Amino acid sequence: MIAVIDVGNTNMTMGVYDGRTRKATFRITTKMPRSSDEYGVLITQMLLHKGIRADTLEGSIVASVVPDVMHSLMGALVRYTKTRPMNVGPGMKTGIRIITEDPRAIGADRIVDAVAAYEKYGGPVLVLDFGTATTYDLITEKGEFAAGITAPGIRISSEALWTQAAKLPEIEIRKPKSILAQETISSMQAGLVYGQIGQTEYIIRKVKEESGIRNLKVVATGGLGRLIADETDAINIYDSYLTLDGLRIVYEKNRR
Repeated sequence: MIAVIDVGNTNMTMGVYDGRTRKATFRITTKMPRSSDEYGVLITQMLLHKGIRADTLEGSIVASVVPDVMHSLMGALVRYTKTRPMNVGPGMKTGIRIITEDPRAIGADRIVDAVAAYEKYGGPVLVLDFGTATTYDLITEKGEFAAGITAPGIRISSEALWTQAAKLPEIEIRKPKSILAQETISSMQAGLVYGQIGQTEYIIRKVKEESGIRNLKVVATGGLGRLIADETDAINIYDSYLTLDGLRIVYEKNRR
């Protein structure tokens, strides 16, 4: 079995795979500073809660967009799981060729999303990840990472509303009964959710128009991706485990 960890700006998501079978998943908040021992205890206890002993892991792999946590996290994996964790970055075999102007600037999470979408669904494919940021990445039929768009995530937008506008409250992000809102909370929900749907549909349409790729599959993932995917025909597939599956695939490609 192997452990795969996606370190995002808000949460780190961990999965355990036995071959291609996903055995367990869990989340740890990223924003709280922790030592390697704290990470180690958290990880081993969460694994035990899922019926998995840390010493049964034979490998691990991490994709991170938060450099500050890496020293503690990698140390925890070495000490508490006895594995030598791979860190997704330049030089790794992925099966995806990055042809943007600055390939090293592409985040590890976007790379593993691209790997999973291309391996699972084929190309050309547009990969959407609704995380702290909302990202749109174009992978060609030949497996080339050709372009990427980055927008504020729906949660960032919502936090900007209630932190920057004194009279607006903190709200739950969900679709209201109608876009024709008649009070503050549902009006904010309508603006956030329908605004994200409109942005999503417009960007997908523009990517198809400017790339000239009409047979483009659109695959979405990320915490709030289901909310948006359920409300638009522009998204073909929602895959909640796309990033973890991508980490497993990258691990297999680089396994010695």
